[in-house]
Amino acid sequence: MSTEQIRQFVKGLELHATGKWFLLSSLVGTVSGLGAFLFQLAGQFAVQYSLVTVAGFTPGEAAGEHPYFPHVDHEVSLPLLVLVMACGGLISGWLVYTFAPEAEGHGTDAAIEAFHHKKGRIRARVPVIKTIASAITLGTGGSAGREGPIAQIGAGFGSLLATRLDLSDRDRRIMLACGVAGGIGAIFRAPLAASLFAAEILYRDEDIESDVIVPAAISSIVSFSVFSVLIGASGFTPLFGNGLHYELKSLFELIPMALMSVMLVLAAVTYIKTFYGIHKLAAKIKAVPNFVKPAIGAVLAGLVGIGLHLTFDDEGSRAMLAVLATGYGSLQIALEDPARLGISALLLIAFGKILTTSLTISTGGSGGVFGPSMVIGGCIGAAIGLTFHDLLEVETHPGAYAIIGMAGFFAGAAHSPISTIIMVSEMTGDYKLLLPTMWVSTLCFLLCRRWTLYVKQVPTRLDSPAHRGDFIVDVLEGIHVSDVFSRTREVITVPESTSLDEIVHMLAESHQHYFPVIDGKGNMVGIFTDDDVRSYLFDETIWRLAVARDVMTTKVVSVHPDDDLNSALQRFTSMNLDELPVLADDEPGKLLGMLTRRETIAFYNRRLKEHKQGEV
Repeated sequence: MSTEQIRQFVKGLELHATGKWFLLSSLVGTVSGLGAFLFQLAGQFAVQYSLVTVAGFTPGEAAGEHPYFPHVDHEVSLPLLVLVMACGGLISGWLVYTFAPEAEGHGTDAAIEAFHHKKGRIRARVPVIKTIASAITLGTGGSAGREGPIAQIGAGFGSLLATRLDLSDRDRRIMLACGVAGGIGAIFRAPLAASLFAAEILYRDEDIESDVIVPAAISSIVSFSVFSVLIGASGFTPLFGNGLHYELKSLFELIPMALMSVMLVLAAVTYIKTFYGIHKLAAKIKAVPNFVKPAIGAVLAGLVGIGLHLTFDDEGSRAMLAVLATGYGSLQIALEDPARLGISALLLIAFGKILTTSLTISTGGSGGVFGPSMVIGGCIGAAIGLTFHDLLEVETHPGAYAIIGMAGFFAGAAHSPISTIIMVSEMTGDYKLLLPTMWVSTLCFLLCRRWTLYVKQVPTRLDSPAHRGDFIVDVLEGIHVSDVFSRTREVITVPESTSLDEIVHMLAESHQHYFPVIDGKGNMVGIFTDDDVRSYLFDETIWRLAVARDVMTTKVVSVHPDDDLNSALQRFTSMNLDELPVLADDEPGKLLGMLTRRETIAFYNRRLKEHKQGEV
């Protein structure tokens, strides 16, 4: 099938048809899963042939991670480590600022902005540049996460596919969200949470993009399956392994956990202010080219890591380098046996990670903020758990506080409590802590309402340009189609037996765009537009063979005189149509006229003006 045939096939399906969204979401999920696999492979390749080979530094990873290269302990060369990070920052910065400046920073915010303000459009080159630049940033020791890049990679493909298929802006936004869910569902092995994350992360307050949940769920399931098959058996293992089995010992533990929520919020606010403070500072420096700034940030992050590294001996010394790269190795220790590191080391890793992540990403490096948030929240939670256990003699496992801290910290910082609760459970394979996780995440969300890590979020759907026109029910209440459409305006109808030759000549003399097709009894049986006819203009041999019946579509979106204007306006916007046939209620197929989008919006504007003037 040609691209045009595929486009017509997809556009011919009903908007809410199961088949349409199963097909499109599965396709986006397949590419997202493949993209997640290639991204992970590229990242490990970059680590092996930069950090490991040159600097002798092998970053720790999560227990469920699939290594493509053997883990070998080397003596770390600290000067070479900083040099590798500087080179990585320079290469990444040059790629981004030369080919796709919108790929700098953490990609989730870029996807959120595209959803609300750019009709879901992301340039085709962005996913490619984001993949390479992020793999280099992470692979050379930059402190960042994988979710931002993979979210933008999946979102970029979803947007590109929707554009190529000539789908509506609404459909493109849904497919963008499908790409976000597919990428995150695969890379974090959390398909359920990813579908909710894609719907929840768009808004700052208690709101959710309900239209994307089902398509995003299909995309994340398919993406997770593709990714897991490609990396082997470990793909079906939770990211942080199956060995974490904690449970709430007493409801009284909710009291110290409430105190932990306050501490997590203070840390989240510190993270947000540090992150955007460094971003503003980097933007003010005009003497340095933008593509060089990520290298400067990488050097400073490396120096922070080395400084912390030199303050500890043995286990703690090695762990301090967790403030570089993903930091998942030390988070794994915090989840399993935080006493190995101790309270002071855990807190230094957490606040060091805040600084190195801000230096890496806020200066223009390419990477996500979710992964570092897990490390920060987990280490703070583990430190608080150790404090309660050792000093206050609270009977609990500090590793449980690490899991709850992961969820609570990001729920507050990103305003996504529901998806974060489920995602942390899926990543750790432990579902027995849902109650305390919900408790802490909800408190963090409520206490952190004034601050957000994703500045492109809008408060609610009412504030989103994507939903302009969705919230006008009160203004149009009680108004019917019969009150708006013109019964006197002449509408050219075309008998179904009219030849294409006659239609072509008729179009040359008419300014009409939509042409209802009628049968011998005068009943409407289909409709076509002048765009439908144009595809035949270069093939004159079929002008006398084809008739209106061959050009028209029988899937007519119509309205009746008694339909309210809200439903008519929703059909205009959801199907991206300019006119709708008005059919009689008592005589099926009888055409009464055409309702245009222009006259509907004009009526709405008049009605709104009357409301403002108090005339209605």
